[in-house]
Amino acid sequence: MKVALDVSPLRLTRAGSARYLQGLREALRGRVELRELDWGGSGRAAAAARDSAWYPFALPRAARGCDVLHCPTFRGPFSSHVPLVVTVLDVGVLRHPELFNRWNRTYSRIAVPRVLRAARQLIAISEFTKSEVMALVGVDPDRIEVIGVPPRDSISAEGASAAGEYVLAVGTLEPRKNLAQAAEAARRSGVELRVAGARGWGDVAVNGIRWLGEVDDDELARLYRGARALVYPSRYEGFGIPILEAMQAGTPVVTSRGGATEEVAGGAAVLVDPDDPSSIAEGLAEADRRRDELRALGFARAREFSWDDVAERTLGVYEAARA
Repeated sequence: MKVALDVSPLRLTRAGSARYLQGLREALRGRVELRELDWGGSGRAAAAARDSAWYPFALPRAARGCDVLHCPTFRGPFSSHVPLVVTVLDVGVLRHPELFNRWNRTYSRIAVPRVLRAARQLIAISEFTKSEVMALVGVDPDRIEVIGVPPRDSISAEGASAAGEYVLAVGTLEPRKNLAQAAEAARRSGVELRVAGARGWGDVAVNGIRWLGEVDDDELARLYRGARALVYPSRYEGFGIPILEAMQAGTPVVTSRGGATEEVAGGAAVLVDPDDPSSIAEGLAEADRRRDELRALGFARAREFSWDDVAERTLGVYEAARA
């Protein structure tokens, strides 16, 4: 099978969408004939041009001769002669447009429903995301397959740990990550909050936290292993890869109750009200008390996800799109 895979998102980010795409293409190699397609640079002007021209016009032409075109985010063509598969990482921009920059929310309101309706098959990375696609776009649930995202193999419990007393947050600095509430909870708990992730949008304040910026995989693993807990009180997620990464590193997780974060946690994390610093602080204290129990539960939960499984199930989606 010849599969055209859009790898343009790798020009824009190293965050969750990039981690999904990197893992997927490695898992697919050797199983399909993979044609990687991309265009443009990493700046805002290039991103706008890619949205305006590459996805609706050039990408479907570049995919000609392939059996399937797979867009690993909801950026994609509005129509395609090559059977189109689209992975939906989340639809937060449709549910909470106020949390996103102007271009993203304006473009997405117009483009995302058209792309998702053009796809023959969709992959949602959680049951929560599937339900959101059905509710906000009206896609037939029979066209949506739920396939989660495994943690990276480079994150493990073995190896050196970062020094200090701290809790860790991982993710791009953007409003929905709720870092102000996490920082206040850390302050009440008497520990430092360290944040690993690129600056995003929304003028997110970094006062009261130790912002580390983007870090490489080795340093991120050290940070996970040394943290008293991962604090992940996001207001909206399609999945939550850091939850599984922390579990794989043996780090207790404190995350938001409800939605995809609770689904991904699978009973192996402390669940809190993301808008209440007292609830988050109490969750951090509970994570300390239950550390050994949560480590064991987390290891078991992380093992439920594998790239071999993702690859095989994704191939099934490709076959369904061709049928």
